[in-house]
Amino acid sequence: MEWLPIVAVVVVGLMVGVELSVAFVMNPIFDGLPENAGISARSHGGRMLGRVMPFWYIGSMLLVAGAALVSTGTAALAWAAVALLLVSVIMSVALLVPINDRGKTWTPETAPADWREQLARWDRLHLVRLAVIVAAFVLVTVAAAR
Repeated sequence: MEWLPIVAVVVVGLMVGVELSVAFVMNPIFDGLPENAGISARSHGGRMLGRVMPFWYIGSMLLVAGAALVSTGTAALAWAAVALLLVSVIMSVALLVPINDRGKTWTPETAPADWREQLARWDRLHLVRLAVIVAAFVLVTVAAAR
């Protein structure tokens, strides 16, 4: 089972990379599109990632839990990473998914008047969640490396 911590690091690391890209590359690109074209881009992204990310977040948490179970000497670090990933799942379900579920149906013609404020709130919450999963990634990486 020596491969499990390595797989956990890779899967969590890829998830962190995708979420970093969303925060610092994709959404700024979408927000810079002319007129309201960014609404359509974010809506499409919300639908696409909304299908994949629940499995990725929960799968990552389960992989890290498995790595914690097979760890010798670094289980506490891995369990701390599991706790942080659980926090990220709870944050997602309670705070980010409701905004995403509304936003993925929007078009430039149907977006509510406060769409910018809702997306700005999502962006702020996403940065907090990103910090949580980066911390989990660091912990699982350290646990796997020892």
